Amino acid sequence: QVALVESGGGLVQAGGSLRLSCAASERAFSSYTMGWFRQAPGKEREFVAAINRSGSSIYYADSVKGRFTISRDNAKNTVYLQMNSLKPEDTAVYYCAARRGLYSAVSSQRSNDYNYWGQGTQVTVSS
Repeated sequence: QVALVESGGGLVQAGGSLRLSCAASERAFSSYTMGWFRQAPGKEREFVAAINRSGSSIYYADSVKGRFTISRDNAKNTVYLQMNSLKPEDTAVYYCAARRGLYSAVSSQRSNDYNYWGQGTQVTVSS
């Protein structure tokens, strides 16, 4: 069982930045492909970004490409999501998720493929 704890959410004005962190309890963190998803009120959960076990494969949703950066530090069991140039439409609860096994980031866009989820952190972008 892997426990994931997100942090770093908050309220920011449009154009601002936030950095989300997701700390994993699992010492074998480097065995997991990691992803970030988000869910806005009244909408389905959607894929944001994914990173493979080594960090060599990364993939982004078109809506965040060029503004968000996913990274990981396997020594710290942590995955990050740097969010720049935030827009009001980025407002959502952001979740990190862990997928056991060796997968590329581009093949890790479906929420059903992930084994473990964090509790989420709220990001609110005001206009």
